[in-house]
Amino acid sequence: MGFDVGFVPYNPDGWGPPDASAAPASLGGGSVSVPFAPFSRSDKLGRIADWTRNPPGPGAFAAARDTVFDFAGLEDSVGLASADDASFRLVDGKPPPRHPRFGPRWRFQQRPQLPQRRDEEVEARRREAEKERARRDRHWQQNRRTHHQFNRGGPSSSSAKSSVDIQPEWSVKEQIPFSSFSKLSFAVADQPEDLLVCGAVEFYDRAFDRVTPRAERRLERFKSRNFFKVTTTDDPVIRRLAENDTATVFATDTILAALMCAPRSVQSWDIVIQRVGNKLFFDKRDGSQLDLLTVNETAQETLPEAKEDINSAHSLAVEATYVNQNFSQQVLLRNGEKVTFDEPNPFATEGEEAASVAYRYRRWKLDDETSLVARCEVHAVNTDPRGERQFLTINALNEFDPKVTGVDWRKKLETQRGAVLATELKNNANKLARWTAQALLAGADMMKLGYVSRLHPRDHYNHSILSVIGYKPRDFAAQINLNTANMWGIVKSIVDVCMKLGEGKYVLVKDPVKPQVRLYEVPNDAFENDYVEEPLPEEEQVRPFSEDVDATAQEMDAAAEAEATGTTAGADGDAGKSVEATAA
Repeated sequence: MGFDVGFVPYNPDGWGPPDASAAPASLGGGSVSVPFAPFSRSDKLGRIADWTRNPPGPGAFAAARDTVFDFAGLEDSVGLASADDASFRLVDGKPPPRHPRFGPRWRFQQRPQLPQRRDEEVEARRREAEKERARRDRHWQQNRRTHHQFNRGGPSSSSAKSSVDIQPEWSVKEQIPFSSFSKLSFAVADQPEDLLVCGAVEFYDRAFDRVTPRAERRLERFKSRNFFKVTTTDDPVIRRLAENDTATVFATDTILAALMCAPRSVQSWDIVIQRVGNKLFFDKRDGSQLDLLTVNETAQETLPEAKEDINSAHSLAVEATYVNQNFSQQVLLRNGEKVTFDEPNPFATEGEEAASVAYRYRRWKLDDETSLVARCEVHAVNTDPRGERQFLTINALNEFDPKVTGVDWRKKLETQRGAVLATELKNNANKLARWTAQALLAGADMMKLGYVSRLHPRDHYNHSILSVIGYKPRDFAAQINLNTANMWGIVKSIVDVCMKLGEGKYVLVKDPVKPQVRLYEVPNDAFENDYVEEPLPEEEQVRPFSEDVDATAQEMDAAAEAEATGTTAGADGDAGKSVEATAA
């Protein structure tokens, strides 16, 4: 039996079926059974037959009924169609669909759905987004560990201030990010050559190797010994070597160590560079930050901003420098025996007692046309078991408040010495790296690190030595991940940049916020202001208060008694002691 197509009317006047009046009573012998479903032009047309649809809940069944075949209201189809045409609008005014709120209530109301196939491209983009998010998180964590104090302190914090006032007339010649420093590497061609050794040093006292927190030693004060921080161009020996064309680049070990360890620095510093003919001189300004030792520079906790606070960054830097100088002289044998060298101390005058230090003027060959001469310091000598003399560098780490660092040296130095050193490497990474670089430059056979702590957290004037530990510079450099090839690569790159500049004066400034350095061209008379502020009259000077509560109370009582009796001599003497303590 074949398929009966049925009767198809013919419309000679146009497209579509003929008028209803001319339509036959039946199609194919039956009644009119083709429905007409009215719909609006804004309605979405569904599929005629979708066998993949599986409504997940009761709400979906209601939506399933809204198909193109809706037989409700068939008799009013013509009227509804005209009403739909009248209600048609070009802009859809329906409210946007409400998104579910993800919370505890939604979590228990959600219903399971059939698993859907994920597009491979969407999945790949999701994986790439997760990788990028993880990379940003690692980068943020690294910046937070290294430069978090800038973000916390803001532009007004002391740690975020530039070490030198940038003048508007200065022009930027170079801007070098620290990320480019990490890729540099340069191997010095030959071993350095000792051109001259000046000064005199004493022998190290090995009894300090047996100092423990239980048998601590009080830190002494050496007021009669003078410590010299002379810059490069003020050194008479370097002037003499420059006149003889001994080298083309001149610097000191302090300046070179600052350049070599620049990527580890956080606080701002600056170095003055002078190009004279074919020679370069790396100098530091008077009162430069390089003369002071930083404390907790790379720590996570920021230090107070007020300078009058004994635990502020500036106060701790002054205290650390004072402790380091006295410690370097106390651990020596003061029996009058000294080791003298080619020339005496070039900075001490006749009759002046200089600290135990020897200056080694050493020369490195950077390339066929460039050589570098640096003044390096050693603080003591020692005799090894074979009877040979060894050069030593001596430095001290200082503890100011165990609650800040989280490690109490008096409790941990004997049992957990490695944990104490690890904490110091985290909080003072730049300072320890500079000391190691200076020991390597000076050719020291051993570097001694002392652990010096306050007698009381609120007493910044009295300290005690808790322990002294010795390290070989190269072994300690490997332990703190200090690469000598990278250190010399940084110096070589900066020398090459400066050699391309014209004659004049420049200043290299570490940015106070960003990990980068900028090279400015400055006038020749910059940093040479000889203006000295005249001190106030003695009766107008304000005496600083001592941090020791008992001492302060005694000073106040003495001042009150002196004022009552009309004598001020005793009060003036106490004020002098207080000023001396604060300056120290």
